[in-house]
Amino acid sequence: MPFILPEFKPPDFSKSSLSLAPPVLTKKVICNGVAPDGYHGTSNYPEYVHLGGEKWILVAESRMDCVLILREDIIEVVEARRLKKGDNVIIGRTENGEEGIFVHTNGFDVDTQENADKFSFRTRETRETSFSRSYDMLYNLLRHDRQHGYIVWVLGPAVAFDKDSRDAMQNIIEAGYCNALLAGNALATHDLEAALYRTGLGQGIYTQAPKPQGHYHHLDILNTVRKSGSIKETIKILEINDGIMYACEKCDVPYMLAGSIRDDGPLPEVISNVYQAQDAMRFHAQRATTVIAMATQLHSIAFGNMTPSYRVMRDEVVRPVYFYIVDISEFSIDKLANRGSTQATSVVTNVQDFIVNLSKNLMVTTEHSN
Repeated sequence: MPFILPEFKPPDFSKSSLSLAPPVLTKKVICNGVAPDGYHGTSNYPEYVHLGGEKWILVAESRMDCVLILREDIIEVVEARRLKKGDNVIIGRTENGEEGIFVHTNGFDVDTQENADKFSFRTRETRETSFSRSYDMLYNLLRHDRQHGYIVWVLGPAVAFDKDSRDAMQNIIEAGYCNALLAGNALATHDLEAALYRTGLGQGIYTQAPKPQGHYHHLDILNTVRKSGSIKETIKILEINDGIMYACEKCDVPYMLAGSIRDDGPLPEVISNVYQAQDAMRFHAQRATTVIAMATQLHSIAFGNMTPSYRVMRDEVVRPVYFYIVDISEFSIDKLANRGSTQATSVVTNVQDFIVNLSKNLMVTTEHSN
């Protein structure tokens, strides 16, 4: 069954609460990087700004915790650190039109159940949840966005610690279901370790048995890559022909590795400056239509907070951005929701099992379509 995007329903601006709304007000920035008092902080929902008369403008590219700059009839979303003296910042702390700002939270509602009981069990995803429907929807969504979207994967190193999950992720990339990969130093390091030594942190990626001197393997591969100057050159020199990083290089899939304080090495490609890393992640957040974040709490929350719940496409169609977080820990999933990314769909499971299941189902339809 082909995937059908839900239709976006804009607000009814004829309602008195919106038809009588005042135009937004602005204040000028007087100090670089400092927002004026009363600035409006953005959400990841569609937001409309009233410029007067019947003119409401949908903010085209939003992200959480930013500010809005008005440049004539163009609204720009920027991090406060980017503000320049003289910028006209939109002010207003209300969200229902009172100050010319309307946050539209239900534009994609398709499953409203008016007759649902007010009290019910199992209203949130846990280890006991059945995820069959989530899997089926994700299969169809990825098939759709392989042709019409931009699929971003946010991966923790656990994906590279198992032979089958590592193979599955390679297959997914090579089959065209990955437009960008975001990770840290560890994912790339241990994937390359697996390619050269068939270990992950010194344990066999199939047997999970510790190897003699195995705790040196990831340090040795870091040293090797730093000596060669890049991941790409290392793959060439060592004639590596499998794995996640190999697939990205083979298929020209961009990858962005963000550093952390605990990194060893790191690999030459790792962006150690946190704001440069944020900018690089933002580049993909502005394009993403589907995001799958697996087994990496900090990267999942970071990318979730900068990814809007919607995307305005080239044909002006507004579509949802789907965000899946996959983790065996309910804590990680709750943490993302508690940080504001309430639109995220959670799947509580072992990530190795998840990615193998996903790959097997996607590869069947990919082979048939090709």
